[in-house]
Amino acid sequence: MDTIELFAGGGGLALGLHEAGFNPVAVVERDPDSCETLRENWHHGMGSDLHLFPRDVRYVDLTRWQDRVELVSGGPPCQPFSIGGKHQGYRDARDMFPHAVHVVRTIRPEAFIFENVRGLLRKSFAKYFGYVILQLQYPEIVRRDGQPWADHLATLEEHHTGGRENGLRYRVIFQKVNAGDFGVPQHRERVVIVGFRWDIQEPWSFPQATHSRDALRAAKWLTGTYWDEHHVPKAQRTTPTPEAQRMLANTETLPFTARWRTVRDALAGLPDPKAPEASRIPNHRFQPGARRYAGHTGSEMDSPAKTLKAGDHGVPGGENMLALPDGSLRYFTVRESARLQTFPDWYIFPSSWTESMRQIGNAVPVTLAKVVAASVANTLHEHHRRQARNQ
Repeated sequence: MDTIELFAGGGGLALGLHEAGFNPVAVVERDPDSCETLRENWHHGMGSDLHLFPRDVRYVDLTRWQDRVELVSGGPPCQPFSIGGKHQGYRDARDMFPHAVHVVRTIRPEAFIFENVRGLLRKSFAKYFGYVILQLQYPEIVRRDGQPWADHLATLEEHHTGGRENGLRYRVIFQKVNAGDFGVPQHRERVVIVGFRWDIQEPWSFPQATHSRDALRAAKWLTGTYWDEHHVPKAQRTTPTPEAQRMLANTETLPFTARWRTVRDALAGLPDPKAPEASRIPNHRFQPGARRYAGHTGSEMDSPAKTLKAGDHGVPGGENMLALPDGSLRYFTVRESARLQTFPDWYIFPSSWTESMRQIGNAVPVTLAKVVAASVANTLHEHHRRQARNQ
């Protein structure tokens, strides 16, 4: 099944979609450094030629793929809605949701997957987010030139409540998900929006979590298997927090889910970036200058990492730093950060540390993309099988 990828960035979503069975036939990304990363990795990862549009999605003509692509996907720029950003929402020129809707209207895919920051669900954006969802449900009801978005919202609401069943329509659902619940070694909450074209009759729901914090707590402080797996001496093992103690005291059976993955899990097998052998590992170079101050403490080794971030607002929580057990701090290398986003080790980021960290911080974790996309793919396959049986 084919997909068109918008706002591709460094390629996390595209790679996850490919691993789930989709074939990206066209990729749109305007940032030159991100395009270089895509070119560097595409053939190795996808096994096919990269059909890249290295420009703004507003100026790309995709009509040749109308009714020929099963999925449209992408992560519209998150800065307008990011908790760490300037919170301008629809007033921000970087709000690309209207253009994502335009591509859906043009391509008419069987389904779409869009991802964005959890700040999109903030109360101050609630009305506009509802507007985004209605546009995705009825992409052919186009906003007129000069029409205020609130007036267009009223038109969409009237159509939605009017019971009309004509034109291009999608069943749309969204959910805030934590990537850590699906095996990503990072606490990363994101809003995922999934839509199926109206003729796709098969039911679908978001995948259930496969990993949990309770399972990690049990592996640390009930069975000890976490520490044993990593050969951590007893003197270096942490003690449970009061909250964890209460959870463990009330545990009668072990959790059925796998445990959350931690920074230690992600970094396993990588040498210290200052060690001589580190020079043989791509993107694993020590970056000096890390320091601690109030609220800027880095990620602990034996928990999922803090949410990796990117943007001109900086990283006020020290999300790009590792807090070592001896109390010292250092920056994550690009390779370590890529592992926290579940990029494979062969995936190369050819730009500077700063630029590579920006791409990684903006990326969709590969594993999360694969989990959601595989679930969508299964539903589309069932739809195609049902069509074949009825012919």
